[in-house]
Amino acid sequence: MSMGSAAAASLIVRLELANSIATFGQVAKTIGEAGGDIVAVDVIQVLKSVAVRDVTIQAADAVHGKRIVDALGAQPGVKVVNVSDRTFLLHLGGKIEIHSRIPVKNRDDLSRVYTPDVARVCMAIHEDESKAFQLTIKRNTVAIVTDGTAVLGLGDIGPSAAIPVMEGKAMLFKQFAGVDAFPICLDTKDTDEIVRTVKAIAPIFGGINLEDISSPRCFEIEDRLREELDIPVFHDDQHGTAVVLLAGLMNAAKLVGKELADMRVVVTGIGAAGVACTKMLLAAGVREVVGVDREGVITRRRAYDNPVWAWYAEHTNEAQLEGSLDDAIAGADAFVGLSGPGVLRIEHIQAMAHDPIVFAMANPSPEIEPEVAEPYVRVMATGRSDYPNQINNVLCFPGMFRGALDSRAVTINEAMKLAAAKAIASIVGDEELNEYYIIPSVFNREVSGAVSRAVAEAAAASGVARRERAQPPA
Repeated sequence: MSMGSAAAASLIVRLELANSIATFGQVAKTIGEAGGDIVAVDVIQVLKSVAVRDVTIQAADAVHGKRIVDALGAQPGVKVVNVSDRTFLLHLGGKIEIHSRIPVKNRDDLSRVYTPDVARVCMAIHEDESKAFQLTIKRNTVAIVTDGTAVLGLGDIGPSAAIPVMEGKAMLFKQFAGVDAFPICLDTKDTDEIVRTVKAIAPIFGGINLEDISSPRCFEIEDRLREELDIPVFHDDQHGTAVVLLAGLMNAAKLVGKELADMRVVVTGIGAAGVACTKMLLAAGVREVVGVDREGVITRRRAYDNPVWAWYAEHTNEAQLEGSLDDAIAGADAFVGLSGPGVLRIEHIQAMAHDPIVFAMANPSPEIEPEVAEPYVRVMATGRSDYPNQINNVLCFPGMFRGALDSRAVTINEAMKLAAAKAIASIVGDEELNEYYIIPSVFNREVSGAVSRAVAEAAAASGVARRERAQPPA
């Protein structure tokens, strides 16, 4: 399977065919010769002179789809009336909406949900603010906060362009864990203003999920909000990735018969996710982690203006290796890629220790193509859904927040993240564990429940829960 730079495109093309000139056989041939697949054909109208059909076509990507449409339009007697992208159709009007839990059917209902009886509920919360968790949507609602500066692999595209991603995240929160989440896309890149704004809107939310905020600002924003709020704050790009990575690495290590404490792990791409993954590995007991970025191996022998890299240098690379990835990868047990395509080569894998583990997680194009790496690796994982062993944050964040909300945790700490990683790993039983199955599917119904229970228990055990025992919301 080739590594495309974008997702496949599914198009609905409305064609008007002149009956005296064009035939549908001609249309099908044109689509086939252009490399497209016909998924469905619907007859819209048949007249004496023309026939109108909607043809659903699968293309490799948007560029390929345009070539197919252009080829159709160039055929004699074929008129392209309209082209609809099924992905865009799915997003028309947005993907989420708000529903009332209680119908208002009469005047009595109205007086209870609104004035005058609602005043009694307001005063109860005024006298005891913790009752907001019982009597409002705070108990089950998370804000998905972004400034649109690091959206997917698209970079700084702004808050409006980030909305479709945040809506999608809200859908996943609801589907996988029953958590109500709402996109908050902020039109500012100022760290102080973001912190002030999130603090100002925090009373309505039970948790804050930071999303797609560029490094290094994301570190300061999360640290300050965690310090100043009494609800969980979780930067998913960092910690969700780290939790799922650790879950996969735990099972990969078990498969190859190695202990995490004895492994040397090389991490490329020391941004937000790279730093969080490294902290997670260290917390799980990995003693040897070596970080590599564009400037080479991160080492204490160099001074770094970036405070995050300065921290990284102090806490990793005990052997004080220097140089490039060529130097760091020799003898390594595992490679963790959070960088970009082409970073890892066959000769790098060949220089690793026996049974090499490669997590090439750059998206959409990993550090090395799985087909290229497969003859040389024991275990291969990517961030893509079209290959085995997908490292996907969806395995973490719904259950993480479900557990945090159910326990009314004041924060999400390392103990809760480690518990989540172990819960995800535990879904893959010993009898199922193999090179192509070290991490469960995102659609595995057991994952979210296992993660939420483990997180709630860890919150209670570590003293950050406001409930003694996790209970599902009423």
